[in-house]
Amino acid sequence: MNKGQIYVFSGPSGAGKSTLVHRLRQRLNGLGYSVSHTSRAPRGVEVDGVDYHFVDRDTFSRMIENGSFVEWATVYGDFYGTSISGLLGQIEDGIDVLLDLDYQGASNIKAHFKDSVLIYILPPSLEILEKRLRERATDDDNIIDRRLKQALDEIRKCSIYDYLIINDDLEEAVEKAITIIRADSCRISRILPRVKEIFRF
Repeated sequence: MNKGQIYVFSGPSGAGKSTLVHRLRQRLNGLGYSVSHTSRAPRGVEVDGVDYHFVDRDTFSRMIENGSFVEWATVYGDFYGTSISGLLGQIEDGIDVLLDLDYQGASNIKAHFKDSVLIYILPPSLEILEKRLRERATDDDNIIDRRLKQALDEIRKCSIYDYLIINDDLEEAVEKAITIIRADSCRISRILPRVKEIFRF
């Protein structure tokens, strides 16, 4: 059995990456999803074990000390991390896994998994990004201003990603992501072992 592939989706808060990943999981059968751990409190209708594994800072710190994460980072003062067991368990079973990570997390995944595919989701403009953040009404003005500054800093680093998708129309963005995943599934490094087995060469 071939190992699964890792697809990392990143983008500034409000760009729509979480919604896009959710749509992908609805549209493509058999995709796994790595639920990140975080030390921040749940927002709105977020559910523990579905959106994130919510843990306190002491628990997260112990997990860091125990080497439980393949990557982790501090974002806006809170810890976020991807557990090794949650990720490798799926990959070893041949399941393609989606990750929703920030720039730091994506960089760390690429350092550990060279063949992983990094996809950056961009808003059509900073003005539209600000509008989306304000309409979401989950953060105060200071946090929104900080998110917008962080977004511009991250966007300037997007050249480390393998693919860029501008999320002007959600359905079109989802179709582009599906195209990337389907094309990658035909990459020679993934298919050749099976071909050799079938044709015995």
